[in-house]
Amino acid sequence: MKKLALALAGAAALMLPLTASAQDAPGTMKKASYRFLIVPKVVHPWFDKVNEGAQMAAAALKAQTGSDIEIVYSAPQTADVVQQVQIVESAISTRPDGIAIDLLDPSGNRASLEAAQGQKIPLVVFDSVAPEGMKIPTIGMDFCKQAKIASNRLVEMLGGEGEVAIMMGVPTAPNHSIRAQCHRDVFAAHPGIKVVAEGIDNDSIETAQSQAAAIMQAHPNLKGWVASDAAGPIGIGQAIVESGKQDKVKMVGLDNLNEMLDLIRSGVADSSSASLPEMQGYWSVMLLWAQVTGAPVPDYVDTGSAFLTKANVGG
Repeated sequence: MKKLALALAGAAALMLPLTASAQDAPGTMKKASYRFLIVPKVVHPWFDKVNEGAQMAAAALKAQTGSDIEIVYSAPQTADVVQQVQIVESAISTRPDGIAIDLLDPSGNRASLEAAQGQKIPLVVFDSVAPEGMKIPTIGMDFCKQAKIASNRLVEMLGGEGEVAIMMGVPTAPNHSIRAQCHRDVFAAHPGIKVVAEGIDNDSIETAQSQAAAIMQAHPNLKGWVASDAAGPIGIGQAIVESGKQDKVKMVGLDNLNEMLDLIRSGVADSSSASLPEMQGYWSVMLLWAQVTGAPVPDYVDTGSAFLTKANVGG
């Protein structure tokens, strides 16, 4: 019995440092509750899907860990970087466990992100590109590839000839500006294609509709549209219908909002090169949570894309 007791004591002594080591190991720190802030560019249906993905992640973490996960979704009323910065700065004072943000303007956002890092609040940038020189995990996709899929499809539909227009989105937003430039690059490679106008909708469907209507009135020979944001193609589609040009003006859209899918089903839009907002919301929360636990996280997560046509959207 004495030998057994000594053996157990020895085993316990050996286990103590291992237990302590395990508690300090990457990814093993645990809290009873977490509060994560999601900050989109603006109030917008695309970001509602991001929020749905964030809520899915919260439910999954609750089920797997037992910890309470609160998602605070706070969107600027307009695509205004000052409003977005104010949301982040207000949140920093409440010490959230992490902030995920889609940047409106990397230069304008930088100071507030640096302030959060100074308070050791984990960050994630989604659907965007982190400010140059800042180390922030990023959730996104190949924005240029997504745009080129759309613009190449439009060129193919037009037989390589005709006047086209581009809807820009928010010009300072990295993802929108990358897509717009890649549209231009594709069109520049086809001598028969002429870009006659570029609209700026600031991620507003109403603005996109009015911009598209004005551009089509100014350019009656316009043959096709592409967009650089999710609001753009919906507004363009509304303008095409209102002008009765469904058989004259082609459009290849962007993203997978319900209105976009309806435009494909009705034939107003040929197709859409879509990002996956639910995935971006889901993995934003997962990477914030992983950072809080002390786990190493990747610099970049690509959530991929989908090409949507009448054949795969149903209806």
